[in-house]
Amino acid sequence: MKLTYTASQQAFRKEVRSWLARHVPKQPLKSFDTAEGFAEHRAWEAKLHSGRWSAVTWPESVGGRGCDLIEWLIFEEEYWRAGAPLRVNQNGVFLLAPTLMEFGTEAQKQHFLPRMASGEHIWAQGWSEPGAGSDMAAIRCAAERVDAPSGSYYLINGQKTWSTRAVWADWCFGLFRTEAGSTRHHGLSFVLVPLTLPGITIRPIRQLNGLTGFAEIFFDDVKVPAEHLLGEEGSGWNVAMATAGFERGLMLRSPARFQATAKALVELYRSRRASADRDPSIRDAVVSSWMQAEAYTLSTYNTASRLVQGGSIGPEASTNKIFWSELDLLMHETAMRILGQDGELMDEPPAAGEHGWLDGFLFAQAGPIYAGSNEIQRNIIAERMLGLPRA
Repeated sequence: MKLTYTASQQAFRKEVRSWLARHVPKQPLKSFDTAEGFAEHRAWEAKLHSGRWSAVTWPESVGGRGCDLIEWLIFEEEYWRAGAPLRVNQNGVFLLAPTLMEFGTEAQKQHFLPRMASGEHIWAQGWSEPGAGSDMAAIRCAAERVDAPSGSYYLINGQKTWSTRAVWADWCFGLFRTEAGSTRHHGLSFVLVPLTLPGITIRPIRQLNGLTGFAEIFFDDVKVPAEHLLGEEGSGWNVAMATAGFERGLMLRSPARFQATAKALVELYRSRRASADRDPSIRDAVVSSWMQAEAYTLSTYNTASRLVQGGSIGPEASTNKIFWSELDLLMHETAMRILGQDGELMDEPPAAGEHGWLDGFLFAQAGPIYAGSNEIQRNIIAERMLGLPRA
């Protein structure tokens, strides 16, 4: 497969590269898993929005550029090439936004999307619960509809856990059981919840690196206006599956992210080749990492081209999720093998070595778990793609 670009796509790449060269912070921002770093990343989202780069595939009417998926891939390549900050609002921009565009009312789109694009609203994910992780059909957190003279609302009680970005986020989107006595994927609804409402308690969860990238959310008689229901009541499972498709299939992890890591890994290997070559398997792992990153890129371009022509993402999204999560593990494990004891340094670069690989290594451990565990994805592949019987 050979990638070629039109004159307009080449001009678009030049425009992206020029803007990023002028605006990407000269010094890395602090981690968005800290209060100070979260504020810095929110400000970066606003800066991106000022140039209409925060959501390039969105319609211009809600803060985007109306770009197609090929242009999005070009943007991502330039974004990662420039070493721009990680996106603190990726839950909103890459996951909730496409779902809103598919299932939301016009009023919801006009209210939420511009505020999401500007960073005014940062979104957390509220799916997992104790006893309902990869098996989201086991969700128990209840949302009872109340039709009062002052207006209809959902009364929510229960708990969410492993809610990404929830410590400092403004809103969360999640699945709630709106039909009492329902089981499995029946009777669930997709609701958008302001995290500042009375009755909400947020408790941070510390990660392996000691920072609070996740949180538990407790709901105690929380009143959420009924207009925050996304899609029809009871159809939450279908809405969530669309969001999961975006998460696993294309938008959440662009190939440029892994190309950048593979490039850094090659540079690390070259800088320490004398010691790395004592174990020939390290060189093989570096070469394999680079090849897999390129293969994922070509596969994503193929998917994007199909979608541009009117196709859709199906159960093959599960193969993507397995591939990029295990590739990320391979690259970071290989880097740690090259670095040896130097890889154990926790501080920010340069104290942490050439690229601060340890933080990425720790985060990569979660890859096979979030966005649906890889074991569950293999079940989906077996049943829905290969037509195998349930075990």
